[in-house]
Amino acid sequence: MEMESNTFDKLDLQLMAALELDGRAPFSRIAAVLGVSDQTIARRYRRLCAEGGLRVVAVRDAQALGQDHWMLRLRCAPDNAGAIADALAKRPDTAWIGLASGGTEVVCMTRPRSPDDHDELLLGKLPRTPSIMEIRAHQLLHRFFGGPNGWLGKFTVLTDDQIAVLRPEPPGITGLARIDPEDEPLVAALERDGRATYPELQRATGRSESAVKRRLAGLIASGAVYIDTEYHSEILGYPLAACLWITAAPAALHSVGEALATHDEIAFASATAGPSNLVVTAVARDTAGLYAYLSEGIGRLEGVQYVETTPFLRRVKQLTYARPAR
Repeated sequence: MEMESNTFDKLDLQLMAALELDGRAPFSRIAAVLGVSDQTIARRYRRLCAEGGLRVVAVRDAQALGQDHWMLRLRCAPDNAGAIADALAKRPDTAWIGLASGGTEVVCMTRPRSPDDHDELLLGKLPRTPSIMEIRAHQLLHRFFGGPNGWLGKFTVLTDDQIAVLRPEPPGITGLARIDPEDEPLVAALERDGRATYPELQRATGRSESAVKRRLAGLIASGAVYIDTEYHSEILGYPLAACLWITAAPAALHSVGEALATHDEIAFASATAGPSNLVVTAVARDTAGLYAYLSEGIGRLEGVQYVETTPFLRRVKQLTYARPAR
């Protein structure tokens, strides 16, 4: 894959790819690997944040934590779909929210942290919302791509040697993936800013700097949280995104999912319960590119029986939510 942008260049993409490998890597280490000055990396980072929507944040891994993970499809009255999407975006347990189907459908990923949260949303608030005419809830069963695996790696802008230096060494810590109540201030601070310094995390948690370092290392090592990046794919020349609901023959479900994970166009892929048994997010340069992927990329996969495509009209929330200007 190649980036096409009049504003950002290969160094910007290399910086983003480096942060995808280690979102907390010091600018000095990234600069040394990329062969530029610390000041250049810091300046590029600030510009990517201001103009490209770049954010580095901690994400709770529902799969590693053994929590339910759902994809919701809400068919809405067109004049209220935006308001419903914005309301969902304000919730801390939602991500990847988009308006689809010409603005009549809201697609939303939700990670309820407890059965009560799940029931409150799916059995309480949503069914009582008059503008929602249909709710389809698809439980995600097995992630093939996404989560800690970032899409930018498919651009292959970093050499193997650069990746080896930038990728953090696996910590020598094992244990069950869990987030204890005393971890909540630390995780919450990192959800706001995944690059928060240890003194900042110390102030946010009231724990010593050494305790913060140890616990953060433990959370990451166990898989309970990972440091992720979000950005506007438009800055890379890929403004079009679509959710694809794929039905594969049961015997081919795993092989199709693994094949999809290798496709350049796929940013997320998971097996799911419901009428379809796979859901993926595909990113393309334009409608012609999406058509080519549907006909040539997915069309050639043995075992695929049916595909429903819902292009996103507008992305409301990725990992974080910025209130739209009024």
